[in-house]
Amino acid sequence: MDLGDNAAALALVERGIAANPIEKDAVDGPGPIETLARVAAGIGEPDRAIATLQKLLSIPGSLTPALLRLDPMFDPLRNDPRFQKLCAEPNK
Repeated sequence: MDLGDNAAALALVERGIAANPIEKDAVDGPGPIETLARVAAGIGEPDRAIATLQKLLSIPGSLTPALLRLDPMFDPLRNDPRFQKLCAEPNK
């Protein structure tokens, strides 16, 4: 779903990641990264969304394959074989 300025949405998410990097905050740092994955999926940037999801799945206590399978925000990625593989992998 595209509601407006995609570049501005991505820039805002990137600012959030820069303001609270995961390297400095392991608890809250994954949140903005997950938001980036959701925004990228929603605006039709599957490569960016999947790369971001791969990173998230490598972070313990973050997003899980089960949540990916259930979350409707990732519906735009459902038919992508790379996304299907992420949903099938056990959390690392």
